[in-house]
Amino acid sequence: MSSSFDVLALGNAIVDVLAPVDDAFLAAQGLRKGGMQLVDEAQALALYDAMGATTIVSGGSAANTVAGLASFGAKAAFVGKVRDDEAGLAFTHDIKAVGVHFATPAASEGPSTARCLVLVTPDGQRTMNTYLGACQNLTVADLDAEAIKGAQILYLEGYLWDPPHAKQAFVEAAKIAHGAGRRVALTLSDTFCVDRYRDEFLQLIRENVVDIVFANESELHALYQTSDFDVALAALRQEKVLAAATRSEKGAVIAQGGEIVSVPAAPIEKLVDTTGAGDLFAAGFLAGLTRGRPLDHCARLGALAAAEIIQHFGARPEVDLARLAEQSGYVHAL
Repeated sequence: MSSSFDVLALGNAIVDVLAPVDDAFLAAQGLRKGGMQLVDEAQALALYDAMGATTIVSGGSAANTVAGLASFGAKAAFVGKVRDDEAGLAFTHDIKAVGVHFATPAASEGPSTARCLVLVTPDGQRTMNTYLGACQNLTVADLDAEAIKGAQILYLEGYLWDPPHAKQAFVEAAKIAHGAGRRVALTLSDTFCVDRYRDEFLQLIRENVVDIVFANESELHALYQTSDFDVALAALRQEKVLAAATRSEKGAVIAQGGEIVSVPAAPIEKLVDTTGAGDLFAAGFLAGLTRGRPLDHCARLGALAAAEIIQHFGARPEVDLARLAEQSGYVHAL
């Protein structure tokens, strides 16, 4: 079957509001460094008032991934819910402007478009406070079954497991994709997200609802409740999935049954903000995978994209990733 899209992603449509802070600010606000917590609209407004100077960019984990895929020249689509407000219009403009197909109707009533307040400390770590807003109203009715059937890979973000209606859409989309002989990928999204839904995520993996899993080192530790990476990796290898585990400056490990592939992190000049590193690794990896490239090529493209994103604020590429891959000698991987 031919494909209309290389990757179609379901995710939370979010506008990111980023600000540099120090550890004392996090402590004063009672925030856990490096994680993501859900906040209501009042909490979001109070924190925004305390943040000082900010940078506002469109974000959302899966949306960042498909933006990266488009930058690699892949055909990408996104399904996510916004409100017909200023932030929703900005999100819609931004994702279409980078070449991603986005046709989910905006809500005309209900909560406002989602926002993620991202606090970035000098070490590049980000602490996220997310007001889900309109994201929570993504439902099965927003799915385009023909578009899902026509995508090589359906990509789902773990954050979708928080809103109940979005969870239902997640499961239904996976059924549609598998019914068309397509593959389904899941990113675990966040350590605290894994803590909330560990058993359910393991069930998705073990009942073959997903075929590809993306996780960083801390998410993998949380999934298997161990602080030993080798123990977690051994457990992951027992699952019948293609898995990509990122390890920051240690690079990434790809596991598929008995096959293990390790690649180094791509070099950077300066670490600015780790927001979106995992999202862009997934973009590079999937860009290679949908072109039928070897796993090490896929992982190197992922590492390259992650390195680009952590050298500036925001989780959308600031350069053409296909051109960057060519300039970096990765043209054979595309």
